[in-house]
Amino acid sequence: MRRLLHQPAIHWLRSRLMNPLASLHRLYLTAIALLLVTQLIAAPASATSIYEIPELSSDTWVIDKADILSRSSEGKVSSEFSDLAKTTGYEVRFVSIHRLDYDETAQTFADKLFERWFPTPEEQAKQVLLVIDNVTNNTGIRTGEQVKQVMSDAIANSVAQESVLIPLKEGNKYNQAILGASNRLVAVLSGQADPGPPELKSNVMVEGTFATPEKTKSSNATVWVVGFLIVATIVPMATYYFYQWMGSR
Repeated sequence: MRRLLHQPAIHWLRSRLMNPLASLHRLYLTAIALLLVTQLIAAPASATSIYEIPELSSDTWVIDKADILSRSSEGKVSSEFSDLAKTTGYEVRFVSIHRLDYDETAQTFADKLFERWFPTPEEQAKQVLLVIDNVTNNTGIRTGEQVKQVMSDAIANSVAQESVLIPLKEGNKYNQAILGASNRLVAVLSGQADPGPPELKSNVMVEGTFATPEKTKSSNATVWVVGFLIVATIVPMATYYFYQWMGSR
């Protein structure tokens, strides 16, 4: 008789426990799904397209979409590029962006923007475009055919890969990097001797090892996802064993 009375009580307690636990379980699974979807769509949504870069005007030398330069540095670089164009006819532009699309590189972005701004070989001939993505600290450079006669592709690549990147490897010194690259480009295109890239300090790793804010955010998101998965796994198991224990009493 006691056993018969005890069974309805167990069923009542089990039903009372199951509903909130099931709701909590569904809540955790929903949160995990939302977090994963957010992580998947966040990067493409904030990636910079070449069509977000404004049309070129004759007095535009620097477009700092990533906001990595001080006003004084941007003004100095713009002034140097403007003077270079007036004295030699060679025109240099610098563009910074914040985040590339998943299938894009700084070089492909530079190529596409170069061809958008200068669609014909004649327009491209005396042009130089230097691009940097400040999320990955990758660079791309594109030069016209007449530029190649005074500045080889090897020097152009050295400007992008060494003059810009060495100061960044020493601590994200964007102003120093772009000013150094500007000085080198102006010197070479003016017919002066190539001053070369800055010296790489021996204690600086060639491959960047610093964590960007995006990497930190990604790491935090991973921790949350793992935490949710653990909880979502443990709660149903604990509920199951609790029911088994209650049923055996």
